[in-house]
Amino acid sequence: MSLSITSAFDGGNIHVVGIDGDTADLEIVRDHESEFYQWFYFRVAGAEGRTVTLRILNAAGSAYPMGWPGYRARVSSDRESWTLADTSYRNGVLEITQPIDSQLAWFAYFAPYTIERHNALVARYAAVPGFAYRELGRSIDGQPIDSFTVGRGAKPVWLYARQHPGETMAEFWIEGVLERLADVADPVTAALLEKATFHIVPNMNPDGSARGHLRTNAVGINLNREWATPSPEKSPEVLCVRSAMDATGVAFAIDAHGDEAIPANFIAGFEGIPSWHDTLGDKFYRFQNALAAHTPDFQTQMGYPKSPAGKANLTMSTNQLAERFGAVAMTLEMPFKDHDANPDPVHGWSPERCRKLAHACLEVLAAQIDDI
Repeated sequence: MSLSITSAFDGGNIHVVGIDGDTADLEIVRDHESEFYQWFYFRVAGAEGRTVTLRILNAAGSAYPMGWPGYRARVSSDRESWTLADTSYRNGVLEITQPIDSQLAWFAYFAPYTIERHNALVARYAAVPGFAYRELGRSIDGQPIDSFTVGRGAKPVWLYARQHPGETMAEFWIEGVLERLADVADPVTAALLEKATFHIVPNMNPDGSARGHLRTNAVGINLNREWATPSPEKSPEVLCVRSAMDATGVAFAIDAHGDEAIPANFIAGFEGIPSWHDTLGDKFYRFQNALAAHTPDFQTQMGYPKSPAGKANLTMSTNQLAERFGAVAMTLEMPFKDHDANPDPVHGWSPERCRKLAHACLEVLAAQIDDI
């Protein structure tokens, strides 16, 4: 039986250039109306009992080619358990070599988080007592921007994910947030819900998620460059979320993302905003340092450079929220590679570890909420 490869499903992305025996030449498709590409997700049939070689020919032209060295693709036979595949990057080609012991195998840049999984998540928590569902608005393709509010405290906390749809680890992190906040018998949860009100947006870019994009929405817009002047024509997703934030205020916020190149979990702050002051900055640093002390799945040595004084990009959500609300705002970055300080040779950085990191973030927040 010859190989059959398709990505014609929710969140899929690949173009088949050619198949020769057990080797397939492939290309990642660009985001619609954009030059960005890096996310891939496809299915292989007809390979049971064989070893396949999958060659992504256009890897060198991707958005972040520095992300390929040291990277390993994910593979699954059931779309639930994802493990690391043998992957190399040479001469601009990303090559995945994998023995197949099942009738079907799926390959992806990271464990996918489909719109169907998102819809199941929303349905599940809409039925949980204490969770108030709200549709904040609609995307360009007409999909709802779903949100939940939980808690009765005075501190407004916003947690949101997947401005960049290919960074699927961000919504797995949100899963961890929701499951912990639903556990009202837990003392950490009880303390947080008494002192804070949480506003949670699991997926800010459902159109890009469904289309198999890396970084943009339905019309090629990078939502995390829209926060200064969002518009209904280009970025209704940001406009509706920012409007909801204006109504509640923001004391603390985490924008969850994934980073292609850095093999670690880290946080980026809001250094360089015009209204920066050390009192606010110290709250951010205290959270970051406490998280590193709290879990081996977080570190502070690797990360992004800080913006110089007055030079922060206010089109990005973390900087905009810190400037607009005086919020302790941050961007959480999780790796497509692995958290090298505490690696997992079988699964790499994984959905389960994303959820556990969310628990750790809430535990640290609970210890600091009085000072935020």
